[in-house]
Amino acid sequence: MAAKAPGFSVGDHVVYPKHGVGRIVELQATEIAGAKLELYVLRFEKERMTLRVPMNKAEAVGMRKLSSQATLADAMTTLKGKPKVKRTMWSRRAQEYEAKINSGDLVSIAEVVRDLHRAEDQPEQSYSERQIYEAAIGRLARELAAMEGVDEAAAQTKIEEVLMKKLAGAKAQQDAVAA
Repeated sequence: MAAKAPGFSVGDHVVYPKHGVGRIVELQATEIAGAKLELYVLRFEKERMTLRVPMNKAEAVGMRKLSSQATLADAMTTLKGKPKVKRTMWSRRAQEYEAKINSGDLVSIAEVVRDLHRAEDQPEQSYSERQIYEAAIGRLARELAAMEGVDEAAAQTKIEEVLMKKLAGAKAQQDAVAA
């Protein structure tokens, strides 16, 4: 068994940028090609995936603890903002959205959710837009769930409520201008 490394310990929820929120289930020492390695063993329940991350590479790959309450508040404020959709080709925007999701940054993920969210009275999303939106809201919900100790469905409901309140406020503002 490896010694406890600084920063992370067994049972901690951590964010691995490309996969989202996982839990450290074990600290492992192993020998690969004659070199001794100390590893974090991460479990991602939703994907049913186990990932081994060398302790000396954890920071370099962007592995981090869950976001602070201040960062969570910034992300929720971002959700309430006006969508910023660039007038570029969808393929370019899709790449930018994927990069934001894979960055692991909570506020960047919230930007993707905000920009791709559609109300019932808005045009339908394309398949690829929907896929990226689902990936972003899932990542955001998993981190929110881990931070608040609730299940992912409850966290996603909370995010959708913030988005719907924003839309209701914008609709009321439009109605006031039209009257």
